[in-house]
Amino acid sequence: MSTPFPFTAVVGQDDLRLALLLNAVSRAVGGVLVRGEKGTAKSTAVRALSALLPQVSVVPGCRFSCDPAAPDPSCPDGPHEAGAGAARPARMVELPVGASEDRLVGALDIERALAEGVKAFEPGLLADAHRGILYVDEVNLLHDHLVDLLLDAAAMGASYVEREGVSVRHAARFLLVGTMNPEEGELRPQLLDRFGLTVEVAASREPDQRVEVVRRRLAYDDDPAGFAARWAEEEAAVRARIVAARELLPQVRLGDGALRQIAATCAAFEVDGMRADIVMARTATALAAWAGRTDVLAEDVRQAALLALPHRRRRNPFDAPGLDEDKLDETLEEFGGSDDEDPDPDPDGPGGGGGQPPQSDAGPQGGGDTAAQPEAGESGQPQASGAQEQQAVRAAEPFRTKALSVPGIGEGAAGRRSRARTEHGRTTGARRPRGTLTKLHLAATVLAAAPHQRARGRSGPGLVLRRDDLRQATREGREGNLVLFVVDASGSMAARQRMSAVKGAVLSLLLDAYQRRDKVGLVTFRGAAADVALPPTSSVDAAAARLESLPTGGRTPLAAGLLKAHEVLRVERLRDPARRALVVVVTDGRATGGPEPVALAGRAARLFAAEGVASVVVDCESGPVRLGLAGQLAGELGGTAVTLDELRADSIAGLVRDVQGTHGTSRRAA
Repeated sequence: MSTPFPFTAVVGQDDLRLALLLNAVSRAVGGVLVRGEKGTAKSTAVRALSALLPQVSVVPGCRFSCDPAAPDPSCPDGPHEAGAGAARPARMVELPVGASEDRLVGALDIERALAEGVKAFEPGLLADAHRGILYVDEVNLLHDHLVDLLLDAAAMGASYVEREGVSVRHAARFLLVGTMNPEEGELRPQLLDRFGLTVEVAASREPDQRVEVVRRRLAYDDDPAGFAARWAEEEAAVRARIVAARELLPQVRLGDGALRQIAATCAAFEVDGMRADIVMARTATALAAWAGRTDVLAEDVRQAALLALPHRRRRNPFDAPGLDEDKLDETLEEFGGSDDEDPDPDPDGPGGGGGQPPQSDAGPQGGGDTAAQPEAGESGQPQASGAQEQQAVRAAEPFRTKALSVPGIGEGAAGRRSRARTEHGRTTGARRPRGTLTKLHLAATVLAAAPHQRARGRSGPGLVLRRDDLRQATREGREGNLVLFVVDASGSMAARQRMSAVKGAVLSLLLDAYQRRDKVGLVTFRGAAADVALPPTSSVDAAAARLESLPTGGRTPLAAGLLKAHEVLRVERLRDPARRALVVVVTDGRATGGPEPVALAGRAARLFAAEGVASVVVDCESGPVRLGLAGQLAGELGGTAVTLDELRADSIAGLVRDVQGTHGTSRRAA
């Protein structure tokens, strides 16, 4: 086993270290979500924490880590009698992003269960993580069906495995730690709320601190064991402090004054539900125990708010998490506690620095209601970068859009947009299993085995079952798609009110893509060329930021935009061949610049039709006289045209529009 990087040797990242240590003191805090750019020691700190956790006592031979003092009565390896246990280190179990459901929760041997009535169960990662740490790197990329299983286990403290009436239950209480890069997409709100604390991490901009990071990393890589030995004393001190804080925790008193501050803070920031209040109370109590005190002070409440509320306050999907600290201080002062509180209870303790998440340089962290904007001039509008460009305008208010879906049935990643064959969803039929059986179709299995019972010598009531009789259930659910936006930013779109409406429509479609778990990409065209403003990514936030600062002006190289989009799709098919694409062209249909621009645009559009790529044209033409060019473009693409008004979910044009492929029909409202 490799020597982990020492926890106390991590440079800086005080809030990250403190959040992890508080969960080591009190498992009831509820875990940590670590958000930040790549290369900021997120995974290093989490893996180092496991070495600091005190050992756990388990029932010898139990695969589910039962506590010998209070064994689980429903343990599949039980029943266990109370008695002496064996001590072992607390485990840190890593959940791979691409893990299967059976790998997470465990698997039953369906053949033995049906034929012999035996519950032959192989434990999964949830069983391994019981009474330890379950670590999910890139948790925002975890498939939805695994997220659902994690939510159930985190809520109930147990894992249930059921296969056609045969069920197994075992305890699954663990410290959930996730790391993520927000640029690659956000978390589902339900899973986000399950993390007790969240911290934002960023690389230091101080040269001296960066030098120390490199120096320690190089020393560790050259001699991991020797480097760890040099930090052994500091590690032992922190480990002893964790043990002392755990012993002190039951004696910590959370007074009515602190409770009022917690409730007032949660109300002031309009968090949903009561989980935030409970997590803040538990965090403040753990902070007091970590500081060696038996009373919760106002400073504990403030620090608990900075760790527990940023990801829970009500905000738009594209707003950065964070708290208005001035508002927080005003609330705490209004509902202030006693006068004898120590304003700085633990300035020098290990991991105790900080107290507020690092502020991002990308934009304001106040209330989070103002999106990051390009540098503005005296007019309040962002400065244009070229002489022929018009200033970028703000997007109009987003609205709920109609559901656009790709026709047919795909087999892409789980999502909420188009029909697909998935591991979850409604059962539509049965087939012979390809590899390991995961979802048994009981009726089809019985029908396959029934004609052969006499030939197999059946003499009793049991069904004589063979592996060839097993049938896998085929299920239909929803998949996420690649939604590639091709946005016309030419001079013909540059009227301020018109471009604001267009950006509002694209922002609305981005919100829809965020909710449906799609990947998105952004291609813009204007002047003489097209640019990939954002390669396909799961970060809808990044697409929204690029859209907000999009300048306009120049000619309309429609063909260049379509060809660039075609190239993006070609490359993406090589990376993710199962994910189907939906191309959304936002334009008035005009094509100018270069020789025969209209004919060239038509030829480029027919490439999409020939390959059966689903497409929709958002017709941005306005005015009393309309040329119908967007409808003609949709016809060349083999897709559908919708006006900005028709895009709204509350319009009378219909509730759901399937985007047709090569045989689609184009239409345009007059």
